[in-house]
Amino acid sequence: MNSRAEARGAGLDTAKLAIAALLLVGGIFAFYFFEGFSVLLRVIGLLVISGAAAAVALQTERGRALWQFASDARMEVRKVVWPSRQETLQTTLIVIVMVLVVGIILWLFDMMLMAILRFLTGQGG
Repeated sequence: MNSRAEARGAGLDTAKLAIAALLLVGGIFAFYFFEGFSVLLRVIGLLVISGAAAAVALQTERGRALWQFASDARMEVRKVVWPSRQETLQTTLIVIVMVLVVGIILWLFDMMLMAILRFLTGQGG
């Protein structure tokens, strides 16, 4: 009995997601079909239809899980201790300097290998 209820709920969720997708496709179609109307009105209509599609999608189990994930992610972002401007500038400067140093070292290593290769193949003067 319980598996039937789960199957029915999953089928209903699938139908709701399909309705949400059809709403979005219909909204996009209407946006381009009514090109004679003001762009502002078409954008408002598209936003309203997108909101309705989102409301339908949020009624599903996946929609609720997605909303919960977004809420949890927002909560975690609030907990982050962001670096100050000075720390950010110092870290950026260190990264730039290290990239330049490693680039120069690799360039010198490449020149050395090229000189060895030319010496071994006899192509150098």
